[in-house]
Amino acid sequence: MGIKTEYNPDLALRNISEFRKGLRKKEECIPENLEPGQVHGFLKRGQRNYWLEGEAPLVETKGNHQLSRPLASITIIEATHFLLDGEIWTKGKYRVVEVFDPSEQKIHFDGFARAD
Repeated sequence: MGIKTEYNPDLALRNISEFRKGLRKKEECIPENLEPGQVHGFLKRGQRNYWLEGEAPLVETKGNHQLSRPLASITIIEATHFLLDGEIWTKGKYRVVEVFDPSEQKIHFDGFARAD
């Protein structure tokens, strides 16, 4: 038996409408008004590892690996694993570096590196 761990190159959160509908906790969703410099909490099911030494894309997920283009560049400043009702979760904090214009088709990341 191994240790089930997921390595994530991005932070994929749900649309805030899922919180408003009562389907998700607020920390599982992208905040309504992202601004550079803001610090937000996040919550993800599972034992996840994130890169802490540079910028990463913040993307919206609809589940089943359906991800948006990057919505913002963030730095993850804290990530902690914990048990809740016998299930592993990852919680943490991230700082918004830059918010991207969704109508712009510019490429902002090339793997882990910022492309612009």
